[in-house]
Amino acid sequence: MGSAEADLTAKNPEYLSTLERGLRVLKAFDEDHPEMTLSEVATKTALPPAVARRCLITLVELGYVGQHERKFLLRPAVLTIGSAFLASMQIEHVVLPPLQGLRDQTGDSASLAVLSGADILYVAHVSTDRRFRVAAGVGTRFPFHATSLGKAIAAYLPPGECDALLSRGPFQRFTERTITDLPTLGERFQLITERGYDSALDELDYGIVSVAVPIFGRDKRVIASINCSTSTTRISQDELVRTRLPLLRAAAGEIEAALRRWPALEASLRP
Repeated sequence: MGSAEADLTAKNPEYLSTLERGLRVLKAFDEDHPEMTLSEVATKTALPPAVARRCLITLVELGYVGQHERKFLLRPAVLTIGSAFLASMQIEHVVLPPLQGLRDQTGDSASLAVLSGADILYVAHVSTDRRFRVAAGVGTRFPFHATSLGKAIAAYLPPGECDALLSRGPFQRFTERTITDLPTLGERFQLITERGYDSALDELDYGIVSVAVPIFGRDKRVIASINCSTSTTRISQDELVRTRLPLLRAAAGEIEAALRRWPALEASLRP
């Protein structure tokens, strides 16, 4: 048992480490690791090979993992896990209409994301036909510090939670414009809270510009953020902020009002 796992077990004796290991194996597969051998899964998950093997065999029997020669891979059945959240929380009815309105009015991609560890996690996304090297969709994760969505949430976290988030560094540099040092991040957070939004230009990848605003719950605590994102060949950063910010704030107001009617969804989105 790893130290983090042991700490959780000590705090809650009902913590089921077997389930945690199985989920760790499922999450090990990604764009860079679509297929893995047993030893590769064990290495990536930091699990003993015998434990990783039992997890894989169980997941194969349940239909979530398949096997091709010596390698394991995810099967479509894993989509039922995420689709259960989308269906049970009424994402299509509560969040998508305002985002689709943003896309239709601007031609930009529009997204809603929450904070998940040191990443943002896309919960809803409507895209245009434009292609970026860094693609996004429901379930996509990006480091919070390189996105307007992430910083628009982080800046409004309570001080203790913000300090805990910043302690997860060092932060990866994706471009020459990516903010990676704590003093500069702190200055950016202060600017965000003063003006009520964040805008990122070439921070996650070159050629991408975005603007994001926070989403607040009934208790005025930040729970998510929404953004408009497009190519720098279409619009300048200043023009994007000037034209999209009023639309984003109106969409945020729609979503906040809808969340008051769906308290379960609001609770599920909270950091």
